[in-house]
Amino acid sequence: MANLVTSLCCVVLAAVVVAYAQRRSQLVARNQYERMGSDVTMQCGSLDNDASVSWKVNGTDVKAQHHLEGPRLVLNEVDLGHNGLYSCFQNPHGERRDTIYLHIGIPPRDPTVTCRSNTYPKGFYCSWHQLHPTYIPTTFEVDVQHNQRSLEVQKDPDHKNRCRVRFPEVFSSYPYKVNVTAVNALGKASTTISFEESSIVKPDPPERVTATPIRFNARRLEVSWQSPATWPDIDNFPLKYFLRYRPLIREQWQHVELSDSTSHTITDAYAGKEYIIQVAAKDTEIGTWSDWSVAVHATPWIEDPLPITSTTEVDFPTETKTSPIPSSNAPQKAEPPECCCCLCDVNVLFLKGVGGGRGGGGGGGGG
Repeated sequence: MANLVTSLCCVVLAAVVVAYAQRRSQLVARNQYERMGSDVTMQCGSLDNDASVSWKVNGTDVKAQHHLEGPRLVLNEVDLGHNGLYSCFQNPHGERRDTIYLHIGIPPRDPTVTCRSNTYPKGFYCSWHQLHPTYIPTTFEVDVQHNQRSLEVQKDPDHKNRCRVRFPEVFSSYPYKVNVTAVNALGKASTTISFEESSIVKPDPPERVTATPIRFNARRLEVSWQSPATWPDIDNFPLKYFLRYRPLIREQWQHVELSDSTSHTITDAYAGKEYIIQVAAKDTEIGTWSDWSVAVHATPWIEDPLPITSTTEVDFPTETKTSPIPSSNAPQKAEPPECCCCLCDVNVLFLKGVGGGRGGGGGGGGG
């Protein structure tokens, strides 16, 4: 009897667990992916075709163009505005029976794939992207073949759509074949490219470019730079450089190609004009030129102007004639001209002489 009770309890418990699991699976939102522009049908759990249900999206009544077919909700010509969390409720008690997260998107198209070696001869990397968005999660599968065998592909930790591949051998004459397949819930598409080792070698731009004026020379600029830090073996795989420069007042560049030097003196700069300068790098034998470095600006040496000394005006003394200060008790009279004074003196003497004669004669007559 005890064994029978135990068995019945186990059966009941198992039924409860199954029923709970089914109910739980209906309440947990499940994802449904549909193509943009299509008509979409969403089924409310496992309800029969004659079940009566109502639907809500993001907690509110469905307002988009739709119609009901028993436990199914049909949306017409869906677009991104139909994305959302849809829930269905069984009438008449309004018990929630299912939850669906609807994602609207498009299948992937052939990805664009490029490969490049900026760490020659260690290896190369490939990157890819979609020219058009898919609006739903899309993953990429990468396969690299060389000399009829697959190479190990390492996903780049810093770039989502990039992987790195080590060169299995240097100076190989066998081409590499890279296939990238884009996959999402609505479909897949792939692109395959092939290339030779030498065609993808492209260094990063030179670093720490500087330009310095040369003292006492108004037409020279000393330019220096460093090889890119990503280039692993500059001794065995040297780089050559390409320098371009121009004054800001002109659009035409001047160019200088250098073997393996990391400096150059510009000798034909315009005096007093600001210059813009950039440098590119390339393996001496294979590959293509790097992108241009970050531009730097410099102006040739300009002679310092002579210092301006501060001066104050000095009043030099001028010769002036002074006249006697007139008496404060009598008005100032103009002095007669010098010649007039002479005539006056003569007249006075003459008058005195005349008077003396007259007096003498009178005296004599009186005597």
